[in-house]
Amino acid sequence: MTEAYIFDAVRTPRGKGRKDGSLHEITPVQLATQTLEALRDRNNLDTSVVDDVVLGCVSPVGEQGGNIARVAAMNANYAETTAGFQVNRFCASGLEAVNIAAAKVMSGEADMVVGGGVEGMSRVPMGSDGAAWAADPAVAIKNYFIPQGISADLIATKYGYSRDDVDAYSVESQKRATASWENRLFDKSIVPVKDVIGGVVLDHDEFIRSSTTMQSLGALKPAFTDMGAFGFDNVAIQKYPEIEAIKHVHHAGNSSGIVDGAAGILVGSKEMGERLGLKARARIKGMASVGSEPTIMLTGPSFSAEKALKRAGMSKSDIDLWELNEAFAAVVLRFMEALDIDHSDINVNGGAIAMGHPLGATGAMILGTVLDELERSGKETALATLCIGAGMGTATIIERV
Repeated sequence: MTEAYIFDAVRTPRGKGRKDGSLHEITPVQLATQTLEALRDRNNLDTSVVDDVVLGCVSPVGEQGGNIARVAAMNANYAETTAGFQVNRFCASGLEAVNIAAAKVMSGEADMVVGGGVEGMSRVPMGSDGAAWAADPAVAIKNYFIPQGISADLIATKYGYSRDDVDAYSVESQKRATASWENRLFDKSIVPVKDVIGGVVLDHDEFIRSSTTMQSLGALKPAFTDMGAFGFDNVAIQKYPEIEAIKHVHHAGNSSGIVDGAAGILVGSKEMGERLGLKARARIKGMASVGSEPTIMLTGPSFSAEKALKRAGMSKSDIDLWELNEAFAAVVLRFMEALDIDHSDINVNGGAIAMGHPLGATGAMILGTVLDELERSGKETALATLCIGAGMGTATIIERV
């Protein structure tokens, strides 16, 4: 099989996903368009050789519907021969899009593909596309449906993570993200977002709360207590009868932030890269997606990581850096415990608790972040993974070249 290489990775800053957020005036298709333009212009890319654009999008309706990948490619003036499609694997959509791009190259179907994602959460709210899993009682009852916040609290309860544990992790995420921006570690990948007249509207992740402390987080009330009392705690306990009561520890300060953003990763064969004069930055070594128990829902990353490692003929000790989307603090704590990973080796530049989680784009964002960190630190291998709604996990292993 042909090997797949990463030639470039870009992302927009993350804007607060509210009407007063800096990116609210920018439509999702414009976020994706500017990302694709940056990949083209940074690499002097002849877009006629780009076979496909694959973009993750978790709420593909309204402004984000109608195959936003193809529309963004046209809007970015890519060659009309460049195809495009959107993919929805919930929170891992952006990473799944990159994996699909890599699979196309590996199979020989394509020579150069853009994988990435976009989500304008301030304009197309989360859940806008509906969900039979949650809304159809016949489906929800059969599968013990509970919202993700209850699932995160279930993980904390089942594995013994206290409020102090999840808050302490979150404070460290804020510290790492703040230090990364202060030391300009994201400069290589950030594409400032511009308005219709070319003015920069955002050039940094605006969600970060650098002043976060244990004391400030301690003042926040748990976010999912009322939801649990509505009946979802009982559903969780029906599925996990060994648990007497759900301890609600998650809140806005130790959960991922709602933000807008887009990301793109240029993936291709070695031969096409050489033909275009592009220098490969990393080789994609392994990929995997798994299903996991859908009530607790958010424990899939460890299983997808293990599957990707096995398929690549690698072991945990072969990985230098780990990147896991910080959907909720307990998700990362469980991942570190399950795979025996030291906190110093994972999410070293901060994560979604500090910078936010633009659902369809995050997977591509974190893969680009860990690639930059491999190059900066001189390390060799990294694994990126995300937890996913309905109980799944997706993982990607890369090796710096």
